[in-house]
Amino acid sequence: MLNLSDKNKIKETENDNLVFKTLTSPKAGIDLAKMLLLVGALFLFSLLLPWQQNIRGTGSLTAFHPGNRSQTIESAIAGRIASWNIIEGQFVEKGDTILTLTEVKEKFFDPELLLRLEEQIDAKESSINSKENKILALKDQIQALNEGLVAKEAQARNKLIQSRYKLASDSADFVAEQVRVVNAESQYNRNRQLYDFGNIALSKFQDFESKFEESKAKVASAENKYLESSTEVINARVNIAATQAEYQDKISKASSDLNNTMAEVFDGQGELAKANNEFVNMTIRNEQYQIIAPQNGYLVKALRAGIGETIKEGEAVATIMPDISDMAVEMTVRAMDVPLIEAGRKVRIQFDGWPALQFSGWPNVSVGTFGGLVKVIDRVDDTGGNYRILVTPDPNDEPWPEQLRMGSGTKGWVMLDNVKVGYEIWRQLNGFPPSLYEAPESNDKGAKAAKK
Repeated sequence: MLNLSDKNKIKETENDNLVFKTLTSPKAGIDLAKMLLLVGALFLFSLLLPWQQNIRGTGSLTAFHPGNRSQTIESAIAGRIASWNIIEGQFVEKGDTILTLTEVKEKFFDPELLLRLEEQIDAKESSINSKENKILALKDQIQALNEGLVAKEAQARNKLIQSRYKLASDSADFVAEQVRVVNAESQYNRNRQLYDFGNIALSKFQDFESKFEESKAKVASAENKYLESSTEVINARVNIAATQAEYQDKISKASSDLNNTMAEVFDGQGELAKANNEFVNMTIRNEQYQIIAPQNGYLVKALRAGIGETIKEGEAVATIMPDISDMAVEMTVRAMDVPLIEAGRKVRIQFDGWPALQFSGWPNVSVGTFGGLVKVIDRVDDTGGNYRILVTPDPNDEPWPEQLRMGSGTKGWVMLDNVKVGYEIWRQLNGFPPSLYEAPESNDKGAKAAKK
């Protein structure tokens, strides 16, 4: 075993301290450590910074009012292009003629067709007036027949009454004669017995016999008068019925003529209405030969070209872009974000072709973006499961550029509430939807707020 003295141990310790003294800490490492500490501190500090959550969407520029959006101009009638009056890109005012058509249907070839229709209408009106006059005449005739029926019926009833009075008188005379003939027969029988017994002369008996024969003759005459009066009563009754039947036949015939004439008038009025309808349609059709601009705007594109080219009814001939001022952004968002959006929410918009620097979480430091407000939220989704929203300019923000064109693409961020950056990073990593600390207002309240 080697035994070392204490003196040697002290020397070894001194040599070790000398080695450590010669070693120094590298400066680059210290700087790197300081930088890492600074970056870490900045990172931790940034996690505590505020961040405004938002919902992203893409879309295009459009008009808020449907009547101000791009539209096609269609021809109401079939025709052949005769001339174009404007060129593509030209500004047109409402009522300006875009192109002129000529007729292609043979039933409308007659240049005097409107005049012919007017003549037909005049003839039909004259025919209707004549038949209306005939109706008035027939009504007067029926009224006269009714009055004649009343008069004739009254006359016949008076004759019936007279016949009844005469029948009563003749009946009384007939009864009286019957009584007389009975008395004459009784006298004749008594005097015949007296003559047979020779109590009276022949001449006296013959007087009673002649009186008896005379009474029988008077009875026969009274009976004939009675039967004649009875016949007159029956004839008077038949005359009343015959008068009624005669006049009813005349009245019925006149009423039938009246109804037929009225039916002819109704048919004529229907034909007149049809002719008037055709005249109005033809007048309107003549106006359709000129296809005019429905509103102020720019002719974007002519869909049919060439002189003499035939177009069909309802076929589009040109596209016009109205001269509008109510621009809006049509944007689509995901279905999971729709419950967080209500009318009146602020939106930051970036237009294609417009230089911008957007910090979605810090809209105040963004450059080149413009403000908007959510105006409309669709209640149904499209076939892709997305919802459409319409965004209009924010009146309290910078106006949108005048150079924008309809249909240009846009990007948008619907602004929600403020959170910490750390929370937002955590939410994005986990794919959670944005959080909303305050319950969104109803669409009605949002719409009222947007109006204000």
